[in-house]
Amino acid sequence: MFKKILFATSATEACDHAARVAFDIAQRYNAHIDVFHVLGIPPRGFSQIVVDVTTGDEVILDDNYRDLVKEEIRTYYDHQIEKTENWSIDVAIGLPHREILRIARNIKPDIIVMGGSTGASGSYAAKKIVTGSTFQRVAKAARCPVMVINRPAASFWGGFSNVVFGTDFSDAADSAFAFALALVKELNCEFHIFHALDITRFQINNFHTQDYIEDQIRKAGQQLRFKYASKMKAFRQYNMAVWEGIPFVEIVKYAREKQADLIVMAHNTRKTEDGEASIGSVAEQVVLRANCPVISINRSAGKKQQSIPLADQ
Repeated sequence: MFKKILFATSATEACDHAARVAFDIAQRYNAHIDVFHVLGIPPRGFSQIVVDVTTGDEVILDDNYRDLVKEEIRTYYDHQIEKTENWSIDVAIGLPHREILRIARNIKPDIIVMGGSTGASGSYAAKKIVTGSTFQRVAKAARCPVMVINRPAASFWGGFSNVVFGTDFSDAADSAFAFALALVKELNCEFHIFHALDITRFQINNFHTQDYIEDQIRKAGQQLRFKYASKMKAFRQYNMAVWEGIPFVEIVKYAREKQADLIVMAHNTRKTEDGEASIGSVAEQVVLRANCPVISINRSAGKKQQSIPLADQ
């Protein structure tokens, strides 16, 4: 299912869990993995000095430095690389999210794998806008699914048994569903389709009765069956559920209850006043809290993924 993987890394401990998953996918599918690292951010104007995105130190950029960094990355992931047949290492300078998206457009991976943290440390880490901002920007614009591994418990791809798909019934969720369904069919695992009724949408100081909330839950359940059940066809290893609460909290709780190996959901592209994706987005909060990998899919990524041939086709 995955033939080309882009693993975006800081080559630090912050990405170790993501590395294990990315290399394991490559080994299972005999896929090519491109290990990609952004060296640093150049200052304005022409200069060979760049600011290292991990440490915040200024370094002189030349071919020797590029080769040195590549060798350091090769050494850092040596035990995974020696088990992997098809791999390459690329480095670039610039803003991390822009460079990740640029190389993704060039090599057209089937999936991008990232850690949930950049690995920045010291005073430079305190200057970063938000944890996960690179993921947000990549997930919002990527033309393929983006997998993020943030927690230690999500260290290995392993044998899938349970996949949770979280939906808000949006067009983007339709694309995420198409990918999730193809995945569970390919891997022959349990499929849990879940919707969290967002109680934060209710007006402040306008408390609804429990009968009203349960009526909304029933309507959401009907919408789940109408929207997705007919698309299952011969696939029967699925169930559907609706819970009420704060969406990201309920998705994480539901995934934990089902002992999920993976969560698939649409990326929240809700905008703030400055045009960027909200730090409070459901996808962002699920990534920070889930104890399994999370795949985020935007609408364009879902369209691309549907064209990937599966083993049963």
